[in-house]
Amino acid sequence: MKINESYAPEGRLGISPPQELAALRQAAAERRVFEAVAASCTAAHELIVPLGARTGIIAREECAIGIDDGTTREIAILSRVGKPVCFCVREVREDVLILSRRDAQEQALCWFLANLKRGDVVRARVTHLENFGVFVDIGCGVTALIGIENLSISRIWSPAERLSVGQDIYAVVLDIDRHLRRITLTHRELLGTWSENVARFSSGETVQGIVRSVESYGVFIELTPNLSGLAERREGLRPGQAVSVYIKSILPERMKIKLAIIDVLGQAPAPEPPRYFLPEGRLDSWIYTPTNCLTKFISTEFNDSFDP
Repeated sequence: MKINESYAPEGRLGISPPQELAALRQAAAERRVFEAVAASCTAAHELIVPLGARTGIIAREECAIGIDDGTTREIAILSRVGKPVCFCVREVREDVLILSRRDAQEQALCWFLANLKRGDVVRARVTHLENFGVFVDIGCGVTALIGIENLSISRIWSPAERLSVGQDIYAVVLDIDRHLRRITLTHRELLGTWSENVARFSSGETVQGIVRSVESYGVFIELTPNLSGLAERREGLRPGQAVSVYIKSILPERMKIKLAIIDVLGQAPAPEPPRYFLPEGRLDSWIYTPTNCLTKFISTEFNDSFDP
């Protein structure tokens, strides 16, 4: 796992700047990264950060990478009010500190681009959800995208079925575009293979599941985020409903679980925290399919030689 504690996701660093002037000036010279809560945002879109006896000010263009050229929207500033922000100290005055969140982000992003490789596991914090995926903070407010198709093996219609804003998760580096300075992540490879997930279940059990899709030939029911089974169609079922199901059979050679719907339990509950299968080091490859399955093959290759 690639972790640099100096560039933790915002809200996890928890290091305040010193109060003594000499120590503050030294910290500014060393470009050290600190964190505190932004109390307000002025009409000029400056963030105000109370720092004990002093007040920190982050000018609009220093609030985030991309604000100055318009590639980052103003909401990225407004949405930080009441939340932790990372920053470096630019200038020390008697009662005011001039801060830069952009400096902290530049440091973090440069470190990520220089040190991360495809297959590295990183910590992240969910910042916002879109229909197409989840944006997460991998350090100092530097964001990366997890596409909805990479959240889990089971098909979902909304990222909110998996994660929530503010949640701490693990993810895997899927791609690094060093020219565009962009990092893409994936999540499903840490949720276990078919065999790892199916080991929790046995034929003859009755368990709970969530309807994920209703097809002409049957109903796909998720037992865990990386494991689904197929039941016969039943009228009135729709995606998102919770059901109880009887496990008729488990067929590793076909990577299938046959289910029978016992009862409809109502709307699915809020998602539970992910159950991770974390590797000891980085992932070179990940094979979801059981070794004796000949019908389909699902895998991810993390070959860093293709990084631009």
